[in-house]
This record gives sequence, C-alpha cells and structure tokens, in this order.
Amino acid sequence: MGNNVAVVTFPGSNCDHDTVWALQELGAEVVMVRHDARELPRCDRVVLPGGFSYGDYLRAGALAAHAPIMDAVGRAVARDAVSVLGICNGFQILCERGILPGTLWSNTSGEFLCRWEWVEVATSPPGWPAFVPGMRFRLPIAHAQGAFRVHEGGAAQIWAEGGAFLRYVDPVRNAATGYSPNGSVQGIAGICRGRVIGLMPHPERAMSPVFGSEDGRRFLHLWLGGPS
Repeated sequence: MGNNVAVVTFPGSNCDHDTVWALQELGAEVVMVRHDARELPRCDRVVLPGGFSYGDYLRAGALAAHAPIMDAVGRAVARDAVSVLGICNGFQILCERGILPGTLWSNTSGEFLCRWEWVEVATSPPGWPAFVPGMRFRLPIAHAQGAFRVHEGGAAQIWAEGGAFLRYVDPVRNAATGYSPNGSVQGIAGICRGRVIGLMPHPERAMSPVFGSEDGRRFLHLWLGGPS
C-alpha cells in the first residue's frame, strides 16, 4: 500500500492546503497538482478537495469536471491505477464527470449549510474492509449544493451494489435512516464505486478535538490504509 497522494487544486479551491496538511499529519507524501496539468504525477491516490471551483458557475463542479487534469484522473480510474477521494466540491466534480453516479442539487432548505453532522458507514464498499458498517464520524458540512440525487431506481441500485457508503444520522433520535440535513435521497452523504469515494462532509476539518472533532483524522487514516 502506498501513501503517495496528489491533491488537485482548481481555481476557487479553498480546502486544498488544509487537505495537504491533514494528509501530511498522517504521514502521507503529498504533491499539489494544478487543474491545467495534463498528466498525474506518480501517485497511489488522488484527492479532489473542497471549495468553489470556477465559482460554482453553471453547477457546482460542472466546469472543473472538464479541466485537463480530469482527463488524466479519468484515465487512471479506468486503468484502476489510483484510489480517488472527492471531498465536497470534489464529490460534485466526480459526479459531473460521470466517474460517480448521480448529481448534487441545491439543499432543499435553499440555504448554505455550515455545521457539524454525524455520518455512518452504511455499507462496507467492496475492497474497503476498514470501513465497517455502523462506524460513525462527526464531521462538518459546508455546502449549498449537497443534496444527492440519482435517476429513478438509481438509489436502490447503489445500495444493492454496496455503493451507498455514508449516510447522515441523527444521534439525538439515534435514527440511522430517514434523516438528511440537505435533502439527499435516502440521507446519502457519500458513495463509492470501486476505488473512488465521494462524500460531502469535510474530514480534513476534523483533525483534532480543538477543531471540534478528530473523527476526520480517523476517516483519512482508514482511507490511506485502503486499496492502492
């Protein structure tokens, strides 16, 4: 397993340096890659960080999905050559590119949501045994377009394939289903397809109790220990 990670930065990314710092805290070797690069550096993993790439014009992630670097990411995914993590805007980019199914719509509240939420591993994605169903993380969300949507019948297919990776939970009522702060179908907070994971919460912002939680450290540690 390798821990050589490329963190892609787009115009408007604002969590790229936070992500680099978080991964370096966990011992990863990290290199930053510009959006206009046409090839990935030698790496085992790629992170598409959070932010507002290209100002979220058209739709969040729609323009970044066509940046030159995403051609290289797409080729690497097709070869099963890297593990990819898309965080918030990175998740949106992966969906807009078609690497992950579905899309992220505006929150049903019509508001930008910036708060702490609990998420739970809903299914153990094939190839990611470290993420055990029922495992919970307290992570912050910060998005205006985070409601996961998929075509009719698509959600059932995602669940059946083990791709419904994370779901929001309400620890007050201890409800594992039926809760969603942003209107995501079936409360889905993150999905997985093969070695590609996308999630709306920000693990890089939860690296220490000083920040409000260190569950992000645990999440990223498990991701770094997964397929490579």
